Amino acid sequence: MNSEYKDIIIDIRKIVRSINLESKRILKEFGISIPQLLCLGFLRTKQNYLSTHKELTEYLSLNSSTVTGIINRLEKKGYIARLPKQGDKRVTYLALTSSGSKVLEKTPDLLHEKLSRGLAKLPPHEVQQLKASLSLLIEALDIRGVDASPLLVIEEPISPQE
Repeated sequence: MNSEYKDIIIDIRKIVRSINLESKRILKEFGISIPQLLCLGFLRTKQNYLSTHKELTEYLSLNSSTVTGIINRLEKKGYIARLPKQGDKRVTYLALTSSGSKVLEKTPDLLHEKLSRGLAKLPPHEVQQLKASLSLLIEALDIRGVDASPLLVIEEPISPQE
């Protein structure tokens, strides 16, 4: 294997490994998955700390059933509450609870937040170069059709483990 190719593969592996390690550390230290943490963080940014399931699904770029699992686990832990809309019981809001807010205060910045801040410091032409390089990698790996969230996370488990 060409040493330049090897260096690229090692760099990609560092990124993947960092995401895995972060996910395990957050789960171990705070008892919450990164998608769950991102859900709480999203609710914190919303007016009155309320959101709909649809808004949350769009933000996380995950499918509806996965988001339902995240919501169920957060509700079970007391970090969010489901609130029926006044006058229309068909609509339910998701609300951040004080317990959920306390968890957010304790957790560190996530890798995707650090990456966003780092990218914001780059000149636009370097961001475009990086985008082009990543497109080449995706093409080389033949993974154009793979769905992905714009968040650096390990996907939420499908079977309930909590």
